[in-house]
Amino acid sequence: MRCGAADGARGWRRATEEALYGPSGFYRRPEGPAGHFRTSVHASPLFAGAVARLLGLVDEALGRPAELAFVDMGAGRGELVGAVLEALPAGTASRTRAYAVERAARPAGLDPRISWLPEPPQGVEGLLFANEWLDNVPVDVVEVDARGVPRVVLVAADGTESLGEPVAGADARWLARWWPLTASPSAEAGAEGLRAEVGRPRDAAWKAAVASLGRGLAIAVDYGHGAGARPPYGTLTGFREGRETAPVPDGSCDITAHVALDACALPGGRLLGQREALRALGVRGDRPPLSLASTDPAAYVRALAGAGEAAELTAPGGLGDFGWLLQPVGIADPLPAGGRPAH
Repeated sequence: MRCGAADGARGWRRATEEALYGPSGFYRRPEGPAGHFRTSVHASPLFAGAVARLLGLVDEALGRPAELAFVDMGAGRGELVGAVLEALPAGTASRTRAYAVERAARPAGLDPRISWLPEPPQGVEGLLFANEWLDNVPVDVVEVDARGVPRVVLVAADGTESLGEPVAGADARWLARWWPLTASPSAEAGAEGLRAEVGRPRDAAWKAAVASLGRGLAIAVDYGHGAGARPPYGTLTGFREGRETAPVPDGSCDITAHVALDACALPGGRLLGQREALRALGVRGDRPPLSLASTDPAAYVRALAGAGEAAELTAPGGLGDFGWLLQPVGIADPLPAGGRPAH
């Protein structure tokens, strides 16, 4: 890749910010994210049911407050928050204040019980749930040049990349701590061409989201990686109409990159996989007993369909590989699952 900026080229963070959230940005388009990619929310109502059960656990840990908050970060068109409200027991739903946090305009016909906000509410008690939000917090990309120097990757409107200035300051310190760009001793090609996404803006965004809670639990769910397994050439990519595509910052596609969830984690947080988390919340892909087919065929068909949906949500190599970052605020972690400490 050549050094020196092309006309109009800028870092990926600035370019992505405008391409996703500017006046003509991807996330302001009427079809919303569901028109371009499939998330756990869209895969099955079992996901919203699990989140509703988790909200119930948080409610118990909080001592059943008079007002229980459910905050959906990066709410899309409100699919998850609406489904969670519908899945709650009537008594819990009557105390629940639902918030959808999204930079796009409020969609028509949304449940009037849902407050639509550009930023999370402050000081509430309950569950803050960020499903595939952090991966769309824009970040800069760096690449190691022929001399072994990590440089900021610049991008033009058509997606053409070039190398800019050496990475410095807080970004350089973040890389040194969380994503060192050094070749392994056995690497024949050296470090040239190695890439990383500088996750510092995501760390700050997560810290601010967690700080918005007075008490409760904050959870980030995303595809990510840990310090022991950073992808050597980064993960920046695009999605358009259900297909992965080259990332072009012109508003025509989603631009996303995997999340260094371990870097985002605050003291007291823990990391686990979606498969483990959902199984702890009752979502399992076990097939129903064949005997049910003869005693209650309709129930068997329903159970079989549910098992298929659960299997998709928890499948290794797919949605089951998503990471969950749990951050309790003023309560004990209420999710009855394992997982490793974040630090």
